[in-house]
Amino acid sequence: MTSSAPSALPSRDPEPPGAQEPGHRISYPRFLLRSLWLATDGPPLFYGWMFLLTAIALVGFGAWATQVRDGMTLTAMSDHVSWGLYIANFTFAVGLAAGGVMMLIPAYLYKQVEMKNLAIVGELLAVAAIVMCLLFVTVDLGRPDRFWHMAPGIGRFNWPISMLTWDVIVLNGYLLLNLHVCGYTLYSRFLGKKPNPKWYVPFVFLSIGWAISIHTVTAFLYCGLGGRPFWNTALLAPRFLASAFVSGPAFLIVSLLIAKRFADLEGVEGPVRTLTGILKVVVPINILMVASEVFTEFYTGGSHTSSAIYLYFGLHGHSGLVPWIWSSIALTAFATLVLFLPRTREDPRLLVGACVALFAAIWIEKGMGLIIPGFIPSTLHEVVEYAPSLVEWQITAGVWAFGLMVFTIALKIALPILRGEETLTTSASQAPDATHA
Repeated sequence: MTSSAPSALPSRDPEPPGAQEPGHRISYPRFLLRSLWLATDGPPLFYGWMFLLTAIALVGFGAWATQVRDGMTLTAMSDHVSWGLYIANFTFAVGLAAGGVMMLIPAYLYKQVEMKNLAIVGELLAVAAIVMCLLFVTVDLGRPDRFWHMAPGIGRFNWPISMLTWDVIVLNGYLLLNLHVCGYTLYSRFLGKKPNPKWYVPFVFLSIGWAISIHTVTAFLYCGLGGRPFWNTALLAPRFLASAFVSGPAFLIVSLLIAKRFADLEGVEGPVRTLTGILKVVVPINILMVASEVFTEFYTGGSHTSSAIYLYFGLHGHSGLVPWIWSSIALTAFATLVLFLPRTREDPRLLVGACVALFAAIWIEKGMGLIIPGFIPSTLHEVVEYAPSLVEWQITAGVWAFGLMVFTIALKIALPILRGEETLTTSASQAPDATHA
């Protein structure tokens, strides 16, 4: 007597959502459910990594719940310094999301086949980074239930003059664009079909321009505040983009090398080589822009240099940010030197070290080194220092852990499909025959 069993992975019990009989097409929602189900399986190292991220994320969620209950007094922010660690990380995460486009430009504008095969990794990074951006904005709100006020049309912001509302639009638009491109291409590959270019290529080119817009609008949000002279520079938007094109490729290089080491991802040599070449161009440009800002601040002098003096040397006995910014300078100098060493091309450890140093340097320079000194001295010329509280560090760590979880799960879903290991055909072929007398 012969009976047929539904298609399922034999190592899974119960069946993953979306399992179908051979020859049946899985709908897109069921494909997503099935992918999320299968993404929970992996080797012990994967479980250990996800356990660590989950633990950190839960600590952050608990700290945020306490902050919502007791109010923003648990943070170190005040009427003088009203933007702190949350907005500093938000600014950096926007750049990280924009930096993911550095895999799309060589892949689609310059037709690099090796880069095109892995370009989806940059888009997945953009998705995870935008999720973190939205979370950092949410935790910075004293009343997160009023988040809807920033929505154009239904909120109370002065649309379209409010730059904050524009920021909401470009961030959510960029998230939707990348979700569509990633979802459509992976679904098509899973079904064993070649993705139709007209359904994703126009959106890829749109996302390239949109990536530039998200960080430009964020820069305009700062430099448009006339009462904060530290941010009043026309160079802020280009500087944001330059730093984004450093942090994004640096993170992607490390991610690709880790995926090669632990997930057997092939074909990363070409993309890593291209991204390293991009770093060698963009890092000096970013250094030049920062040096230009420093020269203008200190050589011309004036009362508006107080924030820069406080940042680099301290002001009136207050020097809370001095160790931060000089650490960023030291990390940048070290990473630049290592990046241009000939042996770095042959030694992945040196390359990873340079990328980690660059990532940390940009995080400091663009976060604590840009947002906080904009408020010091205050508009009343008072020096009120800011140092993040334990609650702020816990919530920030929790948001980063959640973002890394999103990125890890996205890669766990995408890589088997890109390698051709997870398709509708292979899933059907793994179904047990269930044949017995």
